Amino acid sequence: MKSLPPLVELRAFDAAARHMSFKKAALELGVTPTAISHQIKLLERYCGHALFRRRPRPLTLTDAGARLFPAIRGGLEMFEGAIGAVRRLSEERPLRVTATNAFASRWLVPRLPAWRKLRASVPLEVIGTDSVLDLDADDGDVAIRYATSRAGDPEGVAEVLLTDTFWPVYNPKLLAPARLKRPADLAKHLLIHAYWAPGDRDPPTWRRWLNAARRKWSDAPDYKDMQHLSFREESHAIEAVIGGQGVGLFSDVLVAKELAAGTLVKAFDLSLPGYRFYIVRRPDHPREKQIRAFASWLKSAT
Repeated sequence: MKSLPPLVELRAFDAAARHMSFKKAALELGVTPTAISHQIKLLERYCGHALFRRRPRPLTLTDAGARLFPAIRGGLEMFEGAIGAVRRLSEERPLRVTATNAFASRWLVPRLPAWRKLRASVPLEVIGTDSVLDLDADDGDVAIRYATSRAGDPEGVAEVLLTDTFWPVYNPKLLAPARLKRPADLAKHLLIHAYWAPGDRDPPTWRRWLNAARRKWSDAPDYKDMQHLSFREESHAIEAVIGGQGVGLFSDVLVAKELAAGTLVKAFDLSLPGYRFYIVRRPDHPREKQIRAFASWLKSAT
């Protein structure tokens, strides 16, 4: 392939040979006739032969040009067909959306029927994972990430979707032996924990909440005096609290449905700030139009 001239020269020659006009070739390629003439001269120098007879008019191909033109035309058509086929494969492939497991299962999946109704022609593949997939490596098309500040790689594009707050919540119908009326009542119940990675900045944990509670209420119990149950997967911790096993400290985004229905209630008027959910994509993505439509739909579904 080192013996091939630059593609720009081949395209200029192809357009000029089809139109038999440098001016019309320039209009097709969006350049000046002078640029077309320059590119063809470079190609002629590369081939060692004149490719056009410029005088007398009209413009015609030389024997060398006539021999070269069908090969160039066929090659460019083959390139166009192959690239078009690859693009169609990309467009037919589901739009791959990556999100944390908890957000995917508790927020995104329940809303997907609305997306299918709006954009049935754009199927989705939801990748639930708490790992950060590399969009630049084509591990996904768009990500919903949970972070304290602007998310994504330096070259990425991030939009804020949601900001959450963490509240102590419980199931008032199932929690035993007694409902929570004052902070001291927490001592009678199991604290349900969801996992936070060691690198997470100032995560909203039970330890932090109890420290804040003791500053507000003198009867708030100490963390070390409590019973605890921890889950690696946040959705499992939420299900344990819905099942009445204890009191959890959860994102109001992830348990919004249960709070609205009264299945879970907030225990006390004390919360901790959470993080932000970001819609992240890489710039100049081939499916930019579809990703923008999906991002707009996400924001309308909040």
